Amino acid sequence: MHLFDTGEVRLHYRVDGPESGPTLVFANSLGTDLRLWNPVLSHLPEGLRIVRYDKRGHGLSSCPGGDYHMGALITDAERLLDHLEVRDCVFVGLSVGGMIAQGLAVKRLDQVRALVLSNTAAKIGNRAMWAERIAAVQAGGIESLADAVMERWFSPGFRATPELELWRNMLVRQPATGYAGVCGAISHSDFYTTTASLRLPALGIAGADDGSTPPDLVRETIELIPASRFELIRKAGHLPCVEQPEEYARILTEFLRNVGHI
Repeated sequence: MHLFDTGEVRLHYRVDGPESGPTLVFANSLGTDLRLWNPVLSHLPEGLRIVRYDKRGHGLSSCPGGDYHMGALITDAERLLDHLEVRDCVFVGLSVGGMIAQGLAVKRLDQVRALVLSNTAAKIGNRAMWAERIAAVQAGGIESLADAVMERWFSPGFRATPELELWRNMLVRQPATGYAGVCGAISHSDFYTTTASLRLPALGIAGADDGSTPPDLVRETIELIPASRFELIRKAGHLPCVEQPEEYARILTEFLRNVGHI
């Protein structure tokens, strides 16, 4: 585990695997930290250099006050990858991580050779919805909406298991300021035009029971990129890497092989 000072924030990150292998970068969702990807890692091929990080306001990264902007979230990722001398990675972004992925690919094609857009979209929700969520967090903390978030994140079967408490705890222990800040960044973001300009290998992954970014929304976004692929994971909600890690890793590994990354 390490901290990198971008000049604006200190980002907590972790690198697993060899120093010089093909690089796979993971960016996680609103309300989670880099442990989101733990269930998947053991199912991936050996030899990958795996980079994970906590976006600003989440996990062990610093939590600045004030409004957050998607451009700053993208720049955070860009600066971290420059610090780690990452080029030609496959970038896997889930939810807001997928929005960061879209923006970074447009800005830095030298860093990103292929995209995995998981449970995300070019535009998620609307400003009124996000303003309501920010107000709820400011009034009652993340705890006030945690149960509703669990319903969007997970399938009914998973919500009946003891493991649900682990992910609920992860959510409510994120800084409220950081959670609200990222909500604001999402609310003002629309990547339809820029994502449609991308020409690189791309894979879309959706969960059949996703209450945040339903499969049709994910499909609509990935189809903006010519020659992209779409995969649906059943018995999974917004975080299929948690509910179906073996299937998630299988789909991801197949994509890595198809694009010649491994």
